[in-house]
Amino acid sequence: MTALEHELEQTLIEPEKVRRSQSDPSVILYYRYCKDTIVGEKWLCIVVKILINDAFILTVYLTNKLKSGESLR
Repeated sequence: MTALEHELEQTLIEPEKVRRSQSDPSVILYYRYCKDTIVGEKWLCIVVKILINDAFILTVYLTNKLKSGESLR
């Protein structure tokens, strides 16, 4: 993921799609479409857990499709 450092930052600042997790309403998925990854064109997904006084990244992954869930953007 170090090759996607700029895209990681941009995904959090200006995501193309944002979804709430169906299994945990305190988890938000931030998506941005990336054309130049080592595995081709993929969606970059950053999974963030949001608590009352904290927020942190749970995981980051590349995917072909977005997860279902409430669309927030």
